[in-house]
Amino acid sequence: MKKIKISICTGTACYVMGASELLLLNETLPENLRDVVEVDGIPCVEQCHGITEKRPPYVEIDGELIEAATLQTIISKIEEKLC
Repeated sequence: MKKIKISICTGTACYVMGASELLLLNETLPENLRDVVEVDGIPCVEQCHGITEKRPPYVEIDGELIEAATLQTIISKIEEKLC
């Protein structure tokens, strides 16, 4: 089974706005989801530059950008991809 790739932005704005907690995702995932994901940090997803209405922290899940990410939104998206 191909793992779901989760990339958490670790740029300054994202880190301060909650990415520091999101980096602990492997520890907070339900047991049944831990083996289906690959989690890593990336330096920046280039969303904070210029005028934008999007809000950090940003997470990419299999290339799909999630803004204002929380542990719950990430878990929900993982479960959605598994269905």
